[in-house]
Amino acid sequence: MRILFAGGGTAGHINPALAIAGYIKEKEPDAQILYVGAKGGMEERLVPSAGYDFRSITISGFQRSLSFRNLVKNGKTAARLFTSTVEARRILREFHPDICVGTGGYVSGPVIREAMRLGIPSVIHEQNAFPGVTNKMLSKRADRTMLAVADAQKHLSPAARCVLTGNPVRQEVIRTDRKAARAKLGLDSRPLILSFGGSLGARKINEAVAELLVQSAKSGRYQHIHGYGQWGKWFPDLLLEKGLDTRDRKEMDIREYIGNMPDCLAAADLVICRAGAITLSELQAVGRASILIPSPNVAENHQFHNAMAMVDRGAAEMIEEKNLTGGGLCRKVQELFSQQGKIETLAENAKKMAIPDSCDRIYRMIREILNQPPAD
Repeated sequence: MRILFAGGGTAGHINPALAIAGYIKEKEPDAQILYVGAKGGMEERLVPSAGYDFRSITISGFQRSLSFRNLVKNGKTAARLFTSTVEARRILREFHPDICVGTGGYVSGPVIREAMRLGIPSVIHEQNAFPGVTNKMLSKRADRTMLAVADAQKHLSPAARCVLTGNPVRQEVIRTDRKAARAKLGLDSRPLILSFGGSLGARKINEAVAELLVQSAKSGRYQHIHGYGQWGKWFPDLLLEKGLDTRDRKEMDIREYIGNMPDCLAAADLVICRAGAITLSELQAVGRASILIPSPNVAENHQFHNAMAMVDRGAAEMIEEKNLTGGGLCRKVQELFSQQGKIETLAENAKKMAIPDSCDRIYRMIREILNQPPAD
């Protein structure tokens, strides 16, 4: 099988493609895979390091705010709509894929659109509860539109052929044992609160968590792991200003980056984080209670819709960033742990939303479209 993936711009578009590609290679080691991404995008680094052939096209998105600089950028983007289509056509004709998979981002637009024009079977994967502009457009003609969240279908054209597949989740997240993880992290029997705002960090989350840590230090009720991110290197100094030296606190693990997330997720009782699609799928896969703080700085406000999909099912609590304060976060944490069975109920409802066989569903659907049996 020859399969071409197109997607990029953010890890949320790249990682699902890599997870699907990895599963296909496990099933069919002889499968030939090509990934097409945007020139200058993070996929240029991530995809080759994962071991896949990579080609790039020059593409960018339109700027929505009006300014002279953005008008110039939009002029270049308009020109690239034509040149990127030519580049995509050349790659498709050279590679001759049996099927193309788009996982979102600007780059998937010209590639999947041109594949459809050439009559190549094409599917797209939407990670969020509120679909992005590119996937909304492509869904009208795609052979299948794969959804991570059923709620996304109501935002798509009635012509879209939707199938619920979930988001691919790393196997190490699913397989990590809770008891072993807690022992590995040196935890005692107290609840563990895991908090982070992404690899770059989030100022509002860091500021609120700082107050939570100060209050927790006084009560001694919880254990903490917090990742403050690349842009949050001021965070330890903020804690010192508040009179808290976490170096003297065995129960507090404060670091820039959480590199052992599977262990931390397995060990946690409550997670405080953003509402990115892949993060939420991992919370569901392991069944963890969470307080979600959607980023207000993403296209289509999709993190808010992602969070609401869980909140509406009793699987998470949410605090919008505009309402986030240190005192409010402390009260919410206290409320969740003081209500009998609340943490457990949130965790159970999150687990009910999980689709642990996402990669297998996608693989079998691809084989079905190609009228070929899966390699079991």
